[in-house]
Amino acid sequence: MSRDQAITLYQPMLHAIAYNIVRCKADAEDIVQETFLKWLSLGPKKVEDTRAYLIRAVRNNCLNHINTLRHKKEELLNQHTIAEIIGRFKETSFAHLDLDAELAKAMKILHAKLEPLERAVYLLKEVFDFDYEALQDTFDKKKDHCRQLFCRAKKKLSEETAKLNFELPDKSTLLETFRKACDFGNAAELVQELKKDVSDAASKKSE
Repeated sequence: MSRDQAITLYQPMLHAIAYNIVRCKADAEDIVQETFLKWLSLGPKKVEDTRAYLIRAVRNNCLNHINTLRHKKEELLNQHTIAEIIGRFKETSFAHLDLDAELAKAMKILHAKLEPLERAVYLLKEVFDFDYEALQDTFDKKKDHCRQLFCRAKKKLSEETAKLNFELPDKSTLLETFRKACDFGNAAELVQELKKDVSDAASKKSE
């Protein structure tokens, strides 16, 4: 069997093995490609059982990949602030390593420590790079007021969180719209959800 024939024959099987381990199609494809490149570099006489070698190599490469992602995730969670955890969520595919759980925890901290308007200003500026003029237009608040809200939010979030109760109600609607905004790069739906949050809070205060 030629090497081209071996690649054609074993590629679907190796993709299936890799995907079942890493649970990410793009990562699985990259791992299989890297495995084939390494195999091709060994020379035709270096591997006696090509099928067994490729399966073993793909599995090992998948485990190495997962360990690398886990270390990156641990570094992210240990060394970065809540803002960076939330911001990096839209850049990094860690869903299969439970970053979703950390994101939910971060959102609960935001709900516990910030008022609705503070939370809205903080999320849009810190994560989606809204400037103060855009925030002014969005919430009909002066730029200086938005600046104060943002600074106040950062200060509150820098305070101790260890004593917070994380069995807080799950704000699933806001969390889901946040995920969509990150996935599709469009914060319009999130802005509407935040404005509704602010409006609801104002209505309760006036009752």
